[in-house]
Amino acid sequence: MKILIDMNLSPDWTDLLRSAGWSAEHWSRIGPPNASDREILSFAKANGYVLFTHDLDFGAILALSREAAPSVIQIRTQNLTPGSLAPLLLRTLDQFQDVLERGALISVDEFAVRARILPLTENRP
Repeated sequence: MKILIDMNLSPDWTDLLRSAGWSAEHWSRIGPPNASDREILSFAKANGYVLFTHDLDFGAILALSREAAPSVIQIRTQNLTPGSLAPLLLRTLDQFQDVLERGALISVDEFAVRARILPLTENRP
């Protein structure tokens, strides 16, 4: 599974994820810093990436488009540093790897991890 780290997260996440055995790239090494959310989602989908972000707009785009990919992991905390969130993110990747490979929106905060299978529909919780 390949992880694409959004511009709103530190490039330091790349080394941390790679050292934990994940394939990871930061958007700054792939595309323009002013790329639209739709452009980033399209790239992730076309290239088989799971998008890791702090931007809640990606979930809204997935809901409106009813697309089945790409998977998105949204971090919903204020402290976004790898030192603070690494254990939580790595546990989340391990726990939800199967659904991420099939298509999911995962929301992570300090208290809970919520997974929704893609495509998002009104009938699903």
